[in-house]
Amino acid sequence: MAEQGQYPEYWEADVVLRDGRTGHLRPVSPADAEALQAFHMRQSQSSIYLRFFTYKAKLSGRELKRFTNVDYRDRVAFVITLGSEIVGIGRYDRLDDPTEAEVAFNISDEHQGRGIGSILLEHLAAAARENGIRRFSAEVLPENRKMLSVFADAGYEVRRAFDDGVIALDFDIDPTEKSRAVMEAREHRAEARSVADLLAPSSIAVIGASREWGSVGYQLMEHIVEGGFTGSVYAVNPEAFELAGMVSYGKISEIPEPVSLAVIAVPYDQVQCVAQECAAAGVKHLLVVSAGFDDGEAGLARQRRLVRYARANGMRVLGPASLGLINTRPEVSLNASMAPALPRRGGLGLFSQSAAIGVLLYAAAQRRRLGLSSTISAGNRADVSGNDVMQYWEDDAGTKVVGLYLESVGNPRKFSRIARRLATGKPVIVAKSDVTGLQLPPGHSVRLTQAPQGALDAMLRQSGVIRVATNEQLMDVAQIACSQPLPQGRGLAVLSNSAALGRVLADAAVPLDLDAVHLRIDLDLDRGQSVALPALREAVAKALADEAVHSAVVTLLPAPGLDNNAVAETLLDCAIEGGKPVVAVFTGIMDPSQLTEGILGSREQVPPEPAAEGEAAEPGLPASLPCFASPGAAVSALAALVRYSEWAGREHGHYAEPAGVDTEAAQTFIDEQMSRVANTELLRLGPDETARLLDFYGISLLPSLPFRTEDEAVAAADQLGWPVVLKTMDEHLRHRLDLGGVRLNISSEQSLRSNISEMRTALEPYGRFELEVQSMAPSGQGCVLRAIEDPLLGPVLSFGIAGDAVNLLDDWAHGIPPLTSVDIADLVRTPRTSRRLFGYQGLPKVDVAALEDLIARVALLKDEHPEIALLEINPVLVSVQGVTVLSADIRLGNPQQRTDSARRALRD
Repeated sequence: MAEQGQYPEYWEADVVLRDGRTGHLRPVSPADAEALQAFHMRQSQSSIYLRFFTYKAKLSGRELKRFTNVDYRDRVAFVITLGSEIVGIGRYDRLDDPTEAEVAFNISDEHQGRGIGSILLEHLAAAARENGIRRFSAEVLPENRKMLSVFADAGYEVRRAFDDGVIALDFDIDPTEKSRAVMEAREHRAEARSVADLLAPSSIAVIGASREWGSVGYQLMEHIVEGGFTGSVYAVNPEAFELAGMVSYGKISEIPEPVSLAVIAVPYDQVQCVAQECAAAGVKHLLVVSAGFDDGEAGLARQRRLVRYARANGMRVLGPASLGLINTRPEVSLNASMAPALPRRGGLGLFSQSAAIGVLLYAAAQRRRLGLSSTISAGNRADVSGNDVMQYWEDDAGTKVVGLYLESVGNPRKFSRIARRLATGKPVIVAKSDVTGLQLPPGHSVRLTQAPQGALDAMLRQSGVIRVATNEQLMDVAQIACSQPLPQGRGLAVLSNSAALGRVLADAAVPLDLDAVHLRIDLDLDRGQSVALPALREAVAKALADEAVHSAVVTLLPAPGLDNNAVAETLLDCAIEGGKPVVAVFTGIMDPSQLTEGILGSREQVPPEPAAEGEAAEPGLPASLPCFASPGAAVSALAALVRYSEWAGREHGHYAEPAGVDTEAAQTFIDEQMSRVANTELLRLGPDETARLLDFYGISLLPSLPFRTEDEAVAAADQLGWPVVLKTMDEHLRHRLDLGGVRLNISSEQSLRSNISEMRTALEPYGRFELEVQSMAPSGQGCVLRAIEDPLLGPVLSFGIAGDAVNLLDDWAHGIPPLTSVDIADLVRTPRTSRRLFGYQGLPKVDVAALEDLIARVALLKDEHPEIALLEINPVLVSVQGVTVLSADIRLGNPQQRTDSARRALRD
């Protein structure tokens, strides 16, 4: 919550407008008086009348002071600026009812229709909720249709009343499923438009273009021109009059037409100056090839300054240290990269961060003859990120498969949300190293994760993406996904002309959860091509006709007189006719010139998919045959697509909304406790406080009472009701029956007194600890729930079966709230020891539904309250009849601002 009167810098945000350009949003300050007056005086008489219900040519000094002096709690105002110019302002003023505020907007005549009002409303609502306001009201003239539509289209339940010639509106501002969907849809359209404009500029200026052969500027200019770019290309170099047969301009301001994309290839210390010149010339986007921003904090500071300046002036930045971008659409034909030629057109979209990885991905795609739709190298990823590019690919009918190599993740919650939506329609393959999120590559500036190992991978699985470890594995999966239909089940046919090789491949399928239901490993291909190919065709066709078979792998050793290309053509025909994926493996080839890896053949047999609304139809992918040199790589890639196909084809559930939750009361209680939190310290809630907070979310904590004397213990047991449990209050021993920290089913005063004496003796080697008695719970399986607030991932929920295995074997399952009902079901079933919940070794199946309901409540509690730094329930007993929470530990702390919220903002 913002301190009253103190400027809340964390409310500032760079935003993408509806047309893909950017602006800067920030709270108003007294220094804005002159700019606000200029803004007002640029407005038309009609706009002024609609805002103030009267015309005033100029704001009075008193009005300027009121509008620009706010306390950031009861009175808040935001402005959106382009450069130094205010283009929109929105404000709220708290009313007599402290939970309600009146809201008003004023948008520049020149910039109406760019979504500025909607963005201001989102940020005002977020600030208001932070300050305890739950409802907005407004008075709007009936003829102010644009402002009425801002409220009507926001996704809130707006109530209207007409009184004395004015329309009175009011609505609750707590986020709803509809308002979130509206925000995400607007964000999606704006960011997709931004990347679309970047990939299809109408004109390009190469700044730093050089006559020196081999220089970056020379190659960029050469590749753009020779790639056949359909727009205008200009060279900018103050020291040359002619470059590549074209006139060279000394400055970008001298170019006779507006420039969409500026490709900057100058020394890094000149980039900021060039960016300023581009802003003055009205450039839309910057592609910064220049490196040198990775020299520690000084370089990061220069990089941040560049991005902030560019966004504030409506420009987005790709880079710095970007390898460039490629768009193979015939109407664009853009190769603004270091790739020597425009690649063949296809359905694979590639995103990489570092230039080195971009080179590897491009080379791997070319080597395997994979066609590309577009590629983007983000370099240091200072602005344009994988999230932005996925927004674009979701709408791009020419992109059928998405591949990303991630070295860092700036906004995982947003990544998860976008990837999940994208993956429902297109395979999303993500390669990342095991240290992604744990350490930063040079030039990257994001938060590091402190979450348990495996949490980031769990987020990827939850999002439906296909996780691989290397760029080669990414291409293994991509070459199948780009060329074949998705497998519709786990049934696998294995065909080979080598019994040993076929069995090895069938055995390799087992740990990958593929079922080798059809085995033909006696193919005789040594009888000459005219006989062998028809026999091969017949065997493969028969396998694909089997309803239990969903895909086939044909693995072959070289056979005399048999041409691999002819084999590939035969298998491709079988795949097309059978309508199921077929993968070929050519092994044992010693001559490098004969190696077959990638995709072979091409048939325009695949019908076009329906285009997105408002888009021209794209031709379907030509069918081709994915070929491998390694049987293991082939079956592993195929298994990854089987898992993805199962994920994409199943119901994904609904976001859990448990009954009996009082979010506002919980937040009020947390706010009261936060006054006791100092700086980075954590506040551990006491037992009564913990029980009260959990109760707001319908979670009951089994009562317990501490004691000092045996008499106090007996009184506590009488109060709780016999039988009772005796426990130490030490957090490490209180769950350890084997170490004497717990004694169960004590049913009498005499037994309790003797158990107290025996427990103190047993625990003496570990120290002296306070004891407590607790009501006896029904017997059941012990489980552990843990939730933390991670600097990178935000809320992270972990689940495991209680006992040493959960930590010694790292047998945890992780999820990133918000969780759907399916996510929760997966979470419960992921730990290897979770079989104990489902009738393991004759034990009865426990009440899994009650456990899932508890997890839903904990996930919602953690998601809605980032002040909860740690929440641990250990143990929760799951019995046949329900769940019992025996112990809980909650610690509060000052949270960092989450990187994804109910307001649109570009990552800093």
